[in-house]
Amino acid sequence: MQIDWKKNPLVPAIAQEAESGEVLMLAYMNEEAYRLTLETGYAHYFSRSKQRVWKKGESSGHTQKVLDLLLDCDADTILLKVKQKGVACHTGRKSCFFTSVTQGKTVSEPEVDTAKLYGVVDTLYHTILERKASSGEKSWTKKLLDDKELLLSKIREEADELAVAIDRESDEQVIYEAADLLYHALVGLGARELSPDRVKQELARRFGMSGIEEKESRNKD
Repeated sequence: MQIDWKKNPLVPAIAQEAESGEVLMLAYMNEEAYRLTLETGYAHYFSRSKQRVWKKGESSGHTQKVLDLLLDCDADTILLKVKQKGVACHTGRKSCFFTSVTQGKTVSEPEVDTAKLYGVVDTLYHTILERKASSGEKSWTKKLLDDKELLLSKIREEADELAVAIDRESDEQVIYEAADLLYHALVGLGARELSPDRVKQELARRFGMSGIEEKESRNKD
């Protein structure tokens, strides 16, 4: 039995702890991620937000060693029996399934400091997405997400304040204003559900190019 990648370019992939049977996460695989998983013995997925293949644990070190890979009866869903190193969820929890609807509460707490694992930018971005998904959330982030014009005006305001700080204020003020602008930029990315990883990819694409070369490459697209 083989996956029909032309019919199903992305298929769901469920990761389950082989020893305990605990369901850890749901992600997606394309043909490349599937091939890399089989070749390396470690779980690879395709990130819809990052728009690229990634190895589970590539930044955190919390990898998934694949002990078995099974297909369902229609060959359009994958079940991975894995040995999880560390935690599976980007929130720092062992499993991504930690919110009980019937109990109306969170049933597990983070086991690790996600800022140390993924860096403060990625952690902040995921926090922004959590604020976005929460209907009862009351915060400045949620207010920005719910008011597009306010968000756009704050991005413009913070960009101008950073420019002023760079021109005539102290190093500490420049850092403060840069942090403000980065935060509001991340909220903007969250509003569009564009992972900051895609910005990193764009910077990597430009690396080594002169400014003129980079602009010319954009004009050719």
